[in-house]
Amino acid sequence: MNKEKFGVVLPITLLAYFLILMDNSIIFTSSVEIGKSLTLSTSALSWVSSAYTLTFGGFLLLSGRLSDLLGRKKVFLIGLSIFGMSSLLIGLSQNATMMISMRALQGMGSSIIAPTTLALIMDTYKNDRRQKAISYYGATAGIGSSIGLLIGGGLTSFISWRAGFIINVPFTLLLIALTMKYVNESEVKKEKIDYIGSILSVLGLVGVIYGFTEKKTLMIALGVVILIQFIIREYRSSYPILPLILFKNKVRSGAYIARLLFMMTMLPFWFFLPQMLQSQYGFSAFESGLAFLPLTVVNFIIALRLPKLTSKFGNGQVLFVGEFILMVGLGLLAFSNVATGYWGAVFIPMMVIGLGQGLILAPVTSAGVYKAPAELSGVASGVTNTMHQIGGPIGLALIVSITSDFHIEIWMMLIFTLIAAIVVAFFVQQKD
Repeated sequence: MNKEKFGVVLPITLLAYFLILMDNSIIFTSSVEIGKSLTLSTSALSWVSSAYTLTFGGFLLLSGRLSDLLGRKKVFLIGLSIFGMSSLLIGLSQNATMMISMRALQGMGSSIIAPTTLALIMDTYKNDRRQKAISYYGATAGIGSSIGLLIGGGLTSFISWRAGFIINVPFTLLLIALTMKYVNESEVKKEKIDYIGSILSVLGLVGVIYGFTEKKTLMIALGVVILIQFIIREYRSSYPILPLILFKNKVRSGAYIARLLFMMTMLPFWFFLPQMLQSQYGFSAFESGLAFLPLTVVNFIIALRLPKLTSKFGNGQVLFVGEFILMVGLGLLAFSNVATGYWGAVFIPMMVIGLGQGLILAPVTSAGVYKAPAELSGVASGVTNTMHQIGGPIGLALIVSITSDFHIEIWMMLIFTLIAAIVVAFFVQQKD
């Protein structure tokens, strides 16, 4: 990465985003050891993951809007402080109550960091540099989740599950110091904040995410009703927390749906595949993480080529090709015979899936903030990340409710990707 081109802001935002994504997936390979260490029930252990997801997804819209109104730097520092403090307390947890409550607090910190990092990129870089920065940001989204499995497995196997969270603390302190020195203050807008709308958005998103995570139909319905009330209020409000003008652009709207469907595919993939590797091949937590290296390496390599590819072929075209390649990879895995072992059944599909993922994340991220007004880049980023967070629980709950067969699970992921490809073909084709 050329420091003369990007300065320090891009490394700051990418490292911060990497940390929160890593902690979103680290739980998949360390959950067994966490449960044993704290003697957690199955229900309590599920909440170690769910508490983070709920607050992360639930507060994203509010956090994105606050970064627009209160200033990026100030809000970013608050998010980093919450994330770092909660990470330390998670690592020191001695019981279920402390663990789950601190994971919820960590999710709130992540909900502030995620939209603010993308908004800082939008503020700092223009034209080609912005496109390249978003490409790196999108690559971080995929790599962070995959590397989280590896780091979680490695630290759990060789040190302790606690190390996976305490390791955030020095990095967070470094980020706070760099932000204070190198990130410029943004304009603080003298606008009112729609607190009632904020509460409705949080309650609605938490209801939907909780309902899908815990398979509670009533909570899903209640969450949807609250979100409808929220949208009605935003339509009438003169100072909305979610300006509905964001959805008038079909590229952005299509990108939000595609991002939702992408995570409906990938979170179940990250969830089910380590289980299959451990049950079918007897892999350890660390070995399960290593198994994702082909995906991660291919993802990283293609990320370096993305700026040239999008410049030559267009963001929408690259995104569509990525969706198609992801379908191919999932198809190969669906048809594979797991009895032939990792190298025969998983290795090649994993590389193809990594290629597809690498071609999707940056373009879909870029499309989510396509032509968004500068004063709304924070909330546009918030919507993009909200779709990312709620998609996973929705996809996972749908798959779990229908089947426990690994190959059928993969076929359902392929169907989600097919729908995403159709959405991209008809909506996310930028004209300039």
